[in-house]
Amino acid sequence: MQLYVERGFEQTTVAEIAKRAGLTARTFFRHFADKREVLFAGSADLQANLVRALGEAAPDAASPMRAVSAALDAAATALGQHREHSRQRQSVINANADLRERELIKLASLAAALADGLRRHGVPEPDASLAAETGIVVLRIAFERWVGEPHAADLPQIMRETLDSLKTVTSAR
Repeated sequence: MQLYVERGFEQTTVAEIAKRAGLTARTFFRHFADKREVLFAGSADLQANLVRALGEAAPDAASPMRAVSAALDAAATALGQHREHSRQRQSVINANADLRERELIKLASLAAALADGLRRHGVPEPDASLAAETGIVVLRIAFERWVGEPHAADLPQIMRETLDSLKTVTSAR
């Protein structure tokens, strides 16, 4: 991450990353397919965490959005422990169009996994997809606020505030 911040993503080579980590390039490739994956290595864990929390909440939730909200709480707690790393990671991603595209693909995969989890718990379409996609929008907006505002509250609090804002902007007037 330090190399990406110091030199930029495009200018950083796998050989430099491996050297900084005290590894060979060959060892690097045992763990990562390419240098992009260094930035997205935690995606599978985040998805598993979201789906697990959704599964635990869904049977008792009064609505699909309540189940998604419980999953978001779990994600916020997990992500919220690494603020400075998250800021640096997001600054690297924001500076590179290919990485922004990869981030959007990751978010789409999270939404698909949440929707699938909701369907497994009996939520019909289009409700499952709508709740899942909405949840990922809330996650993205809350995360962007958390990494972008120097004195922002903790991520779980921002996530709750963003969900509350969603209720406000979608309420009938």
